Amino acid sequence: MMKSPLLLLLLLFSSATLAQKVRVHSLLCNGQGNNPLGIDAAKPVFNWQLTTSKPHIHQTAYRILVSDDSVKLAHNKGNIWDSKKVMSDESIQVPYAGKTLKPATVYYWKVMVWNNGIPSDWSRSSYWQTGLYTPGDWKNAQWIGYEVLPDSQRIVPAITDDSNEKYRHRNDILPLLRKEFRISKPLARATVFISGLGQFDLHLNGNKVNGFLDPGWTKYDEHALYVTFDVTRHLQNGANALGVMLGNGFFYIPGERYRKLTGAFGYPQLICRLYLQYQDGTTDNIVSDPTWKAAPGPVTFSSIYGGEDYNALLEQAGWDKPGFPDAAWRNAVPVHSSPQLHAQTNGMSRYDPIFPVKITQPKPGVWLYDMGQNASAIPHLTVKGNAHAVVRLIPSELLTSDGLADQSPVGSPVYFNYTLKGDSVENWEPRFMYYGFRYVQVHGAVPKGQANPGHLPEIDLVYSIHTHNNAPHRGDFHCSNELFNKTFTLIDWAIRSNMSSVLTDCPHREKLGWLEQAHLVGSSIRYNYDVATLCRKVVQDMIHAQTPEGLIPDIAPEYVQFDGGFRDSPEWGSNGVILPWYMYQWYGDKSVLEESYEMMTRYVAYLEKKSDHHILRHGLGDWYDIGPEFPGESQLTPKGITATAMYYYDLSILTKVAGILGRKEDAHKYLALANAVKGAYNTTFFNDSTKQYGSGSQAANAMSVYMELVDARDKAAVVENIIEDIRQHNNGITAGDIGYRYLLRVLDEEGRSDVIYDMNSRSDVPGYGLQLAKGATALTESWQAYHNASNNHFMLGHLMEWFYTGLAGIRPAPGSVAFRDIVIRPEPVGDVTAVDANYESPYGSIFLKWKKEDGDFSMNVVIPGNTHATIYVPALSTSDVTMNGQRLTEGYKDGHYVIATDSGEYAFVVTNTPPVNSSAGSYAGNIK
Repeated sequence: MMKSPLLLLLLLFSSATLAQKVRVHSLLCNGQGNNPLGIDAAKPVFNWQLTTSKPHIHQTAYRILVSDDSVKLAHNKGNIWDSKKVMSDESIQVPYAGKTLKPATVYYWKVMVWNNGIPSDWSRSSYWQTGLYTPGDWKNAQWIGYEVLPDSQRIVPAITDDSNEKYRHRNDILPLLRKEFRISKPLARATVFISGLGQFDLHLNGNKVNGFLDPGWTKYDEHALYVTFDVTRHLQNGANALGVMLGNGFFYIPGERYRKLTGAFGYPQLICRLYLQYQDGTTDNIVSDPTWKAAPGPVTFSSIYGGEDYNALLEQAGWDKPGFPDAAWRNAVPVHSSPQLHAQTNGMSRYDPIFPVKITQPKPGVWLYDMGQNASAIPHLTVKGNAHAVVRLIPSELLTSDGLADQSPVGSPVYFNYTLKGDSVENWEPRFMYYGFRYVQVHGAVPKGQANPGHLPEIDLVYSIHTHNNAPHRGDFHCSNELFNKTFTLIDWAIRSNMSSVLTDCPHREKLGWLEQAHLVGSSIRYNYDVATLCRKVVQDMIHAQTPEGLIPDIAPEYVQFDGGFRDSPEWGSNGVILPWYMYQWYGDKSVLEESYEMMTRYVAYLEKKSDHHILRHGLGDWYDIGPEFPGESQLTPKGITATAMYYYDLSILTKVAGILGRKEDAHKYLALANAVKGAYNTTFFNDSTKQYGSGSQAANAMSVYMELVDARDKAAVVENIIEDIRQHNNGITAGDIGYRYLLRVLDEEGRSDVIYDMNSRSDVPGYGLQLAKGATALTESWQAYHNASNNHFMLGHLMEWFYTGLAGIRPAPGSVAFRDIVIRPEPVGDVTAVDANYESPYGSIFLKWKKEDGDFSMNVVIPGNTHATIYVPALSTSDVTMNGQRLTEGYKDGHYVIATDSGEYAFVVTNTPPVNSSAGSYAGNIK
């Protein structure tokens, strides 16, 4: 971190500052807040944040108490763990080191710290409940279902060519399962541990308990997720009933309607343990077994791709309440299933409703509801009509020239059928399927108030409900440039729409976990959402998807084995090396490196075997770049460049990871191999006379610079070639899915945000502005916003990262972990006159607000507790600069006043601001 004489000034504490007690808050256990349930780590880690009204927070020690009794903890008794006073400045990823934790047990904890030697008060207490560590912890619970799929009908892996008639017209029964039980004494706590494959809805005494599409998608023949619920408030003394409705998800994909793939792990099934703890200290367990009752449910068709049908006439009122007559139901059947069970750490939910902005009738008998926003969602229907009438809802993100729903770009048919029971007003929405859409086309009903000569059902309401992952919101950005604000929103809708239990490519056509997005757009996501637990799941999905040969396929979970580069492309598979490294850098999670190390080394060994004299030439390359043909595989950049550059990047990362984990021999081995690959790469692809790599494309040169494959003496020339190529393309983009992220990073790090501005502040060339001009409301698959491609794709969302790192200037310092050391270096380029941004880092909120007005520049910065920062204030050497009202006279360098400081609030005012020119100097502090 850069030092400054001003640091001495900033560290002169007053006696009032030293006496200020710090507040300890925002407690996390294993990265989760709000008293998490189902933590199945034997040694969880703890995080907390520190704030005070005074600056310069420096934790010098901490003390953690853990108890299995909240009363004991309130009396400062840590009967499970008392860390005592630990001399340490660590306030994130602090490992538990107490007694062995028991399964299904609630533990209470709190922490106090010493700030510059001054003790804080205790934090508020928090708690976590452990999950189930071993199969024995399920207390003999069995997998059960309505029926068992014969082994001859399993389709694992799934297939994409189901033209054979035996794969067609397959449908299964979506069952209801129930179990009644009694509670005869005062209850202290009740917890459900449950997995229902493919998806489940859990009910207790008539109340739905869980969120949406539980559990997350996995490779079900190897591992599955269970979900933990505190259900104490749902139970009552006397008779109770547990009810579960099962859906298909990716566990069983029917052979009807649109489907990207056809697969069948089995018919729907569940495993469940209800753990009852009584006030007298005794316990009981209600577990899934053949004594449960089962019957077909009202969901008559459900496909994760093709839609869902619901027949309200088949509802059985009270099926999830005690006293329901279930004598006609069959006993559940045991199902042979043995996936490893792990706790789900993040799920999905229904979020805000999106109401229609326009209702039209494109042709007789057809009504179209325009929600005005393309999003991952489910439709909601409120309708009144006669029993047996069927209302069909057809979702789409685009329209035909006739104003009808157009599913042709992403696969059809997809629809929802609702059969009315004829009871006054009926409300319905799908349970086990979502889709990406803006429009809902309705058949078989008319909007209320419209002419209805056929006496069709009348619609009160049709709207959509946005669905996405529960990842907490962590960042905000706004600036004076409205095109950039709209671009931010465009990308954000695509990110949210593709955060399910995996990072999908699109919320309709495929819904598969294509891996390149996780590392290429990962920083853009992490500035906005806390995806630590989601990323951990992605890592686990990759571990389970890795083949015996070491290949990490392009998708995880790998439900289907695609061909060629769609299964084996280094730009995708390298996520197995890059994502764990980024997680460590972003969240400080060293354990993910340890858990992933074998996967990382096996994948690099796989690439080494595939290489020819250290060069790789396979894969998809710079997917969806802008070339002469319709976008797809790389057109402008040789695949050998992208594949080999990723291989070298993997080796560079693995060298660092081996060092961190204390594997010195491995570190030396991977460094030597990396140097050999670098030499071969430059010999093969670099033209020393032109200072170009390969074809000289934006992707080729940018990846070579970013991965540090370019010799230092040639770097400036290669960067100039990048800029020259951009200018020759009328400040236009040619790089695709792979190359564009590195293009932005190189320009940002080299201080050329002016070029990034020029590329993205327009609507007349392929890019974000053109997508908006064509009416897109979510980021599209192609730069050109082609109609015959997905119009809700987040793979090109890389600019989001620059909004934070470039315009706002919030970035980690070189070598920083979890933003412990921060750099604030805004780039006021183009016509941008104001930026307001914040990012909630693991240590706390980093806030920045700057404004240019009448020749002056003002900037307000907040740095969180227990961190350090280097702040760059743009100025001329002749500018008058004040910080918190005090004039700065030292620290000027290369167009900035540079201040090294730590936590606190800082207000800067600059008069006689420099002209807009962000090319004065470079910075290489982004996460690499």
